[in-house]
Amino acid sequence: MDFGKKKKRLGDILLDAGVISTEQLDIALVEQKKRNQKLGETLIDTGITTEFEIAQALHEQLGLDYISLVGKKIDDEIIALVNDTILRKYKLIPFEFHKNNPNVLRIAMADPLDIVAIDDIAIVTGLQVEPVVATQSEIAATIDRYYGNSEAMAVAQRYSKERELIYTEIEDNQQYNEDIENSPIVLLVKTIIEQAVRQRASDIHIEPLENQIRIRYRVDGTLKETMRYDMNVLAAIIARIKIIGGMDISEKRKPQDGRFTMAVDRQEFDIRVSILPTIFGEKAVLRLTSQKALTKDKRELGLREDEMEIFNRLLLNPHGIILVTGPTGSGKSTTLYTVLSELNRDGVNIITVEDPVEANIEGINQVQVNTKTDLTFANALRSILRQDPDIIMIGEIRDSETAQIAVKASITGHLVVSTLHTNSAASTITRLVDMGIEPYLIADATVGVIAQRLIRKLCNDCKKPKLASDLEKELLNIDKHEQVTIYEPCGCQLCNDTGYYGRIGVYEIMPITASLKEAINKKESAERLQTIALKEGMKTLKISADRYVIDGITSISEMKRIAFEGV
Repeated sequence: MDFGKKKKRLGDILLDAGVISTEQLDIALVEQKKRNQKLGETLIDTGITTEFEIAQALHEQLGLDYISLVGKKIDDEIIALVNDTILRKYKLIPFEFHKNNPNVLRIAMADPLDIVAIDDIAIVTGLQVEPVVATQSEIAATIDRYYGNSEAMAVAQRYSKERELIYTEIEDNQQYNEDIENSPIVLLVKTIIEQAVRQRASDIHIEPLENQIRIRYRVDGTLKETMRYDMNVLAAIIARIKIIGGMDISEKRKPQDGRFTMAVDRQEFDIRVSILPTIFGEKAVLRLTSQKALTKDKRELGLREDEMEIFNRLLLNPHGIILVTGPTGSGKSTTLYTVLSELNRDGVNIITVEDPVEANIEGINQVQVNTKTDLTFANALRSILRQDPDIIMIGEIRDSETAQIAVKASITGHLVVSTLHTNSAASTITRLVDMGIEPYLIADATVGVIAQRLIRKLCNDCKKPKLASDLEKELLNIDKHEQVTIYEPCGCQLCNDTGYYGRIGVYEIMPITASLKEAINKKESAERLQTIALKEGMKTLKISADRYVIDGITSISEMKRIAFEGV
C-alpha cells in the first residue's frame, strides 16, 4: 500500500471522490470539534453522507479492496488471534489470510487510515496486516456474531464472582440500590440489547427457568435462543431493566410496564418493557422499535403495483375511515405510520391517540393514552374533535364507544385511520356490526379495509429450487400439468441457519365500493362480502402469498401459515 496515500486525510479523500462538497466539509469540521469525535462519525451523524459512501470512497481513492461482511464465515483459527476488546476499540475484524501468503492477515476496517490500529494488530498477531474497507455497522455486527456470547458470558461470570464476594449474606430478592449502576450488569444488559439490534430482533425475552436464565431473540417473527446465564444474575438484570425503564424496583409481585430509549450504532431505539412475575422469578420482554423502521416510504411496504394503485386511491379520500387489520406483530403500526407520513403536509392538522406512542413524527400531534388520568381512547377522541383536526389516527379500536366516535368523526368530514384485530378485510365489517355500529353508518363511513400479515422471505444465498409436486400445485391453484419451480429454505451463515432473511408484507385490500355498501346495509355475512369483493378484483391474503411463492420470494410452508391465519 502506498504510504503517501495512507497519510491523505479523510476529508480530502471524500472531496476527491465527490462524496461531499467543501462547504459540507467545513460544516462537519466545526461540528467535529464540538462533538470531539472522528470526522467520519460526524459526517454520518449529521446526515451529510453515509457509512457506505465513505467506505466506497476509501476503496476507490486508496485502491483498497472492499468487503461486505454480511454472511461472511471466519475460521476459528483467525477468531482466536485477537480478543474482542481491541477489535471494538479500533472498529475492525480479521477475516482471512491472504490466499498467496499465509503470513499476511486481511483485516476489515472502517478506518483504514488508522496506522496505530494496523500496527497494534500486527504486534498482537505477529503477522503482516493488509487493510480492507468495510462499513462500521457490518464490522460491529460481525464482532457480535463471533465474540458476543463469550463477551456477555464473561460479564455475567464477573458479576457472579463480585456478588459472591460482596453479597454472600444477602438474599436474592434484595432491593438493589444505585450501586447497581457501577455493576458489570449494566454492561451485560447493554450487550444483550446491542446484540439483539444487530441480529435484527424485534423482541428480547429474558426468561427465568428452574435453574438458569434463558435469553431468546425474536428475529423475522420466530424466537431463537441465544444464551443462558446462571440464575444468580436474574435479580440484577431485572433490577437494571426496571431502573432504566422507570419502574418500581421494589415491586416483584405485580406485572409492570415501562419504556426507555437507547442508541445502537447511531440509531435511536424506543424500547418498551413488560415485566411479568412467573413461578421461577420475573420475566422481562423488551420490544425494540426504531423510528426509521416505522416511518418507511410506502414503496418499502411490499405492496405490488396493482396494490399500490388501490392504496394510493384510498389515501386520496378527504374523509371516511381506513382500517388496517391483522394479529399482533403483523406490521399494522408500520402501515399506519407510513400512511401518516404520506399525508403529513403543512396545510393538514393530524392528531393521533395511541397506546403507546411508538414513534415521534415531526409535524404530527401525538397523544398518549393514560388510564390513570382517565385519558382513554374515547375521552381523548372527544377532545381531539374540538382541536380542528383534518386527519385522526387511532392506535386501536378496542371497544364500541371508541368505534362509535371514530365512525361519527369520519362521517363529519374527518379522515380517520385505525387498526382492528380481525382475520380478514371482510370480517372487519362484521366486527364493527358486532360492536354495535349501525350497518348504514359503517357503509357510509368506511373507505377501505387493509388486512395484512408479515411473511418471511427466503434467504437469497441458500434457497434451493425444486419442482412443485401435484399437491403443492393444487395448494397454489396451478394446473397440475404445468411445470413450476418453487424454492425451499436451506440455511447458511447469512440467515443464521434459518433459511429466511427479512420479512415482507402480504396484503388484502378491500375498497368499499357501491355494491359492497349495499351488501353492508343489508347486513350480509363476511363470506358474502368477500365474494362480492373478489368479483371486483380483490386479492385475498392467500392469493397474495401464492404469488410470493411462485416468484421465489417465500416458501410454501410460509404461504400455508398465512393462508390458514387468513381463513
